[in-house]
Amino acid sequence: MKPIETWLKKPWPYWIGGILLGLLNVILLVASGISWQITSGFLLWGIGILQWFGLDPLSWEYFDHFQYYYESVIKNKNVFINQYTILNIGVIVGSLIATLLASQFKWKKIKSKKQFIVALLGGIMMGYGTRLVDGCNVGAFFSGIPSFSLHAWVFGIFVVLGVWVGCKILIRFLI
Repeated sequence: MKPIETWLKKPWPYWIGGILLGLLNVILLVASGISWQITSGFLLWGIGILQWFGLDPLSWEYFDHFQYYYESVIKNKNVFINQYTILNIGVIVGSLIATLLASQFKWKKIKSKKQFIVALLGGIMMGYGTRLVDGCNVGAFFSGIPSFSLHAWVFGIFVVLGVWVGCKILIRFLI
C-alpha cells in the first residue's frame, strides 16, 4: 500500500483527529474572530425559510436577547449568506470528500422502523435542546475550550454524565 493510501484508507487515531480539529478551531478563532458553531447557521436558515413564508421570526420574543447578534451576521437582509453558512457547508462538503477519499461512502438500508423513529426523535430533541441552551456541543464545548471558557469544562462533565445515562436507557429499553 502506498503512503498516501495509508493516510486516506486507514482510520487515524482519535488523538490526531482531536489535535487537528482543535488547531483548526483556534486558527478559525484567530483568523475570523468567531468560534466554530453549527446550530447558529441552522437557526439562521430556519429564520430565512420562515421569512419566505411571510413570517418575521426576528421580531419574536425568543430573539430579543439575540437581536444585535443575528443582525450583525445577516448580510444584505439575506440570512443564508453569512460565516455560519460557510462553516456548515464546509463541514458537509469536507465530510463528503473525506468519506469519498477513504472509499467509505455507502448507502445503507434502514434496519428497522423502530431505529428510524428513535433516531428521528433523538435528532428532534437534540435540535430543540440546542435552541434552549443557545448552542450545541461544538459551540459549548469544542469552541469553549480553546476560548478558555470555564463553562465548557462544566458542560463537558455534564455531557459525559448525560451520555452515560442515555446509554443505560438505550441498553435497557431499545437493545
